[in-house]
Amino acid sequence: MNAMSAQGNTSGLGIWLVRAESEFLAARLQAALGGTLYRPWLQAGLPQKQQFRAAYRHQAQWIMLAASGVAVRFLEGLPQDKTTDPAVVLLDEAGRFAVSLLGGHEGGANRLAYRVANVTGAVPVVTTATEALKPLVLGIGCRKGVAVERIAAAVTHALGLLGRSLHEVREVATIDVKGEEPGLLSFCMANELPLRVIASADVAARGWVTTPSAWVQQNVGVDGVCEPCALIASVRGTLALPKTALEGVTVAVVEDLGLPALAGPST
Repeated sequence: MNAMSAQGNTSGLGIWLVRAESEFLAARLQAALGGTLYRPWLQAGLPQKQQFRAAYRHQAQWIMLAASGVAVRFLEGLPQDKTTDPAVVLLDEAGRFAVSLLGGHEGGANRLAYRVANVTGAVPVVTTATEALKPLVLGIGCRKGVAVERIAAAVTHALGLLGRSLHEVREVATIDVKGEEPGLLSFCMANELPLRVIASADVAARGWVTTPSAWVQQNVGVDGVCEPCALIASVRGTLALPKTALEGVTVAVVEDLGLPALAGPST
């Protein structure tokens, strides 16, 4: 069995482990995202950097479970063209930060960083200016089975109250029990917005909403969804719009006031 031996489904995704201690975390990623596990220590006589260089273009996307210094050394001299280079997301071995390191737009690393974060509970780190400089985060809660059209209408209503546009939104945040809602997933996909899924325990610990909801407490086990989720997702943010409700969808808007204002979309 060599370093490139696969387990489970392959999907153009490689998961590179630097150490055997990352096996448990890697298994969680593979169970949720598919892909091929790479265990370079199985070829002890061949340096890991050399093994990675040989495997680099065999996958369209990579998750590297490693320190940033290791990733930088492994990638030295490999990137050639942003339109063809594989995407790389770096996840530390403690599962704390999922960093879109290479191929953020063209390779899909930005979106992959959010998928990794949602599986592991990590904080997604995206540094491309197009995303990072957008100041708004939407917190969304919804009834089960709500249609995408109702979610879109609620978002449009909430942003309209502020005189703001979807162009200024960086991400959408919701609680884990709503992370697979078809309407919410469709809304995010249609608008090319990443979905940040916040653990219920973290939402409960946040413990601050303008008006606690008895219905949400009874059915979800927390005082509210949209406000705490948006605030957790934007640690520097302030609540620009408290919870608004429309046809089974709640929306809160948090703004990062430390960011420069964005110009409107070009016409």
